[in-house]
Amino acid sequence: MNLNTALRLGRTSNLPTVWTNVLAAAALSGGALAPSLLVLAAFAASSLYVGGMFLNDAFDAEIDAQERPERPIPAGEVSRTTVWRWGYGLLVLGAILAFITRPAAGLAALATCAAIVAYNAWHKQNALSPVVMGLCRFGVYAIGAFAVTATPESGVWIGALLLMGYVLGLTYAAKFESSGGMGRWAPLLGLVAPVVALLLTWSGAPWLRSFLGGYAMWVQRAISLIRSGKPQKIRQAIGALIAGIALLDAMVIANCGATGLALVCVAAFGASLAAQSRIAGT
Repeated sequence: MNLNTALRLGRTSNLPTVWTNVLAAAALSGGALAPSLLVLAAFAASSLYVGGMFLNDAFDAEIDAQERPERPIPAGEVSRTTVWRWGYGLLVLGAILAFITRPAAGLAALATCAAIVAYNAWHKQNALSPVVMGLCRFGVYAIGAFAVTATPESGVWIGALLLMGYVLGLTYAAKFESSGGMGRWAPLLGLVAPVVALLLTWSGAPWLRSFLGGYAMWVQRAISLIRSGKPQKIRQAIGALIAGIALLDAMVIANCGATGLALVCVAAFGASLAAQSRIAGT
């Protein structure tokens, strides 16, 4: 397996959003933002994410052969067995790295591994699979929080729930990226909920409204693409919404008054979009 194939299998263009999840969780947790712990937590979460994406292709190889023959396994670029091995190996590596930061972070990583495998194994036939995917990102927040403190503040779990709802919405929409028109629109409320929640809990942070405005415009654009009912447009919207996870992280950080860290998340959003032009995010 060459590097280009590995990057595509791992949807590595989305990794900046994993890093902002870790940063946001650490910032909300009330712990000291020790660079060494943040880097370890980011590597742990990245390993889990890439491993999960590898397993997604391994589990979906037969379906991809019909719907997405350009994916690496059906295209003959790598064997399914190799992808299985790398996928599970990366999950193990991620859990080990999380345990190095703090045992609680390691346990959160193990729970996230279980959610990742469950999602990949049953997401096609499970109506609740978007919830399971949301739990995977919730787990990334838990890893980031526990990496820097044994007793995270409650704000981190509010942020994690907002992220979970957002991911639930985009994952539900992603179910229709090959078939077109959506059956229900209610799950997309998870994309809007962060704006409502942060307006209701506004701390007075001067930059928050600017972040909220940018986020709202980005989400509205994505929803417009989804409403078109065209598979290509829906796929474009999903990539945009995945990158938008970094904007959500920017908002929750900005609400804490950490404008500098919020701007780092905005930069990560741009980096993810730029990377998606070379490596598909879905």
